[in-house]
Amino acid sequence: MPGIIPHRHCVVCGKAIEADKMYCSDECKEVMEKEKKRQRNFMVFMFAILLGLLVLMFLRI
Repeated sequence: MPGIIPHRHCVVCGKAIEADKMYCSDECKEVMEKEKKRQRNFMVFMFAILLGLLVLMFLRI
């Protein structure tokens, strides 16, 4: 399509940005880093619960 320059969209807010960037601002980058940290902590928590349930199951046998 003529007239459209190569670009992508910020993964946080959706604004059009340069093709070689992931985020439009440091604020969006910080938001994504906090979200990744929250997701990682949630996965560790769920793994700990699963491990605890497995230990309880094997101790009752």
